[in-house]
Amino acid sequence: MIAPDFTLPDTITGNPITLSQYAQGAPATLIMVICNHCPFVIHLKDAILDLSRDYSPKGVKIVAISSNSIKTHPQDGPDNMKTFWGPKHAMSSYYFPYCYDESQDVAKSYFAACTPEFYVFNKDMELYYHGQFDETRPSKYGGDTPAHGGDLRYALDAVLRGEGEMDKKVKPSIGCNIKWHPGNNPAWFHG
Repeated sequence: MIAPDFTLPDTITGNPITLSQYAQGAPATLIMVICNHCPFVIHLKDAILDLSRDYSPKGVKIVAISSNSIKTHPQDGPDNMKTFWGPKHAMSSYYFPYCYDESQDVAKSYFAACTPEFYVFNKDMELYYHGQFDETRPSKYGGDTPAHGGDLRYALDAVLRGEGEMDKKVKPSIGCNIKWHPGNNPAWFHG
């Protein structure tokens, strides 16, 4: 799969982000489909920021996207997205945009089903990895280990080394179903 291009508003800066321009020349691109309220995303939040601090200096372009319906989940809307990462994020050297996919077309084009979902693309924007952040889970779902991003870091390191394919079994991400607008569920979605 070649990364479907998109233009979405970055809720933090208000600027539009066009993936093909934003990721141009990057050795790897990470797309994260997340939201504000999901306990799985909240569990990973600090570890995602740690990962961005480590991989942004290596040229990895990172984009977070929320596609949840604000008709059913207003807490996932743009106003709350602006403050989700905290004020230091917007001023940091590892800043990444947090975009809102109001139409949900981007989520559909990536066949996203849950939050969080992680996609790593190589320098040619070919899908390299689509899987979990790591094996940890929120405590209310039986987890008691802090998130570390081991699976995603492994994939990013491999793509940065130019490896042709993963030499490790990929485990799918687990989380909350994307909250589709009423009547907007994609035909392939059975969540």
